Amino acid sequence: MSGAVQIVGLARLNAELVRIEADLQRATRVATAHAAHLAEAAIKQLLTTSSHPKGTPTPSAPGEPPSLVSGTLRRSIKVVGPVPAGYGRWLAEVGPTAVYGRIQELGGTAGHGSELPARPYVMPAYERLVAGGAIARTYHVAWRAALSH
Repeated sequence: MSGAVQIVGLARLNAELVRIEADLQRATRVATAHAAHLAEAAIKQLLTTSSHPKGTPTPSAPGEPPSLVSGTLRRSIKVVGPVPAGYGRWLAEVGPTAVYGRIQELGGTAGHGSELPARPYVMPAYERLVAGGAIARTYHVAWRAALSH
């Protein structure tokens, strides 16, 4: 046979690619969970930057994270996930479950009609992690390990 090409080992190559894909999926899920827990810790740390006794009128300055009073907001920071979010994607949510968590972060009108200034604590924690490279490193380490098998 003149000009014939014979490919050997195609099934083995395909099996190896399937294994690599599974390893990368697993690594991405684990990295997403790790990144979410880094965010949880960073948020909780920001919520300990100032404190005051309950009932004293010494809130944090507008634009600064809320002061720690009872610890309820800090304890309410939870991680949900990771859950699949499409091919090769995982989603984890990190944030407060305390009912007043959102108004502290964004500011707004409280139920009794008073205006509360924003005292962000979620976005600043996330932005610090991204700027410091912690999130990217988490994924790079996981993917490098998955590809080294």
